[in-house]
Amino acid sequence: MLVVPVGSLEQHGPHLPLDTDTRIAVAIARRACAGHSGVALAPAIAIGASGEHADFPGTLSVGTAALADCLIELGRHASLHWKAMLLVNGHGGNAEALAAAAGQLAREGRACRAWHADLPGGDAHAGRSETSLILALAPQAVCAGAAAPGCRLPIGQLMPVLRNGGVRAVSANGVLGDPRGASAAEGQRLLAGLTAGLSETLQSLLNEISAGESVPNGLSAGTFVTIESRLKALEFPVRPQDPHRDQ
Repeated sequence: MLVVPVGSLEQHGPHLPLDTDTRIAVAIARRACAGHSGVALAPAIAIGASGEHADFPGTLSVGTAALADCLIELGRHASLHWKAMLLVNGHGGNAEALAAAAGQLAREGRACRAWHADLPGGDAHAGRSETSLILALAPQAVCAGAAAPGCRLPIGQLMPVLRNGGVRAVSANGVLGDPRGASAAEGQRLLAGLTAGLSETLQSLLNEISAGESVPNGLSAGTFVTIESRLKALEFPVRPQDPHRDQ
């Protein structure tokens, strides 16, 4: 199975890095994959659908349609070598694109699932939950002195305004929640819970893959690798007959 983290590059308040969602998705995926055999971890798709944050400098977005198309093409090519693809999503704004991609690939007979790094009860964006996670993963990337609360209304209540005016319309600093009180210890607990959830999903999908079939591209059973490590060990010539080759 190929596991692909999907993140974003968007403003996360004045205190968190632009690639917060990508860092979180990669960390969860790496930890979860390490406990399973026959799994490969791909490099992250680091720019997603972040139009709601477009008013804040630093944000880059390709939009829902382009992200969905990218994931569909990725899934088509991945199906040549892997029996299934699992998308590990770290940004809520990507959900529509992931659903569209998984649906199209399913209609084509290709196995693709999406897993979302949801934190029930956590604040929506750049608040205590995400700040705690980044404090656990990369404390040097957090500008703790700049952390300040933003809009703390429930996300469901904010959605109509967010759809029409983006995050800036409800939060001047881009925060949806309150980062105060965040800690690395809390981040480690959140990481453990998210990793366990993804690991359970991975195992469920692996159970659906027929036992005893060969693992693609020479991966032996009992092995977890990253795509980068395979590229160091092998050369993959571009096959002219590959219909998905970049032109």
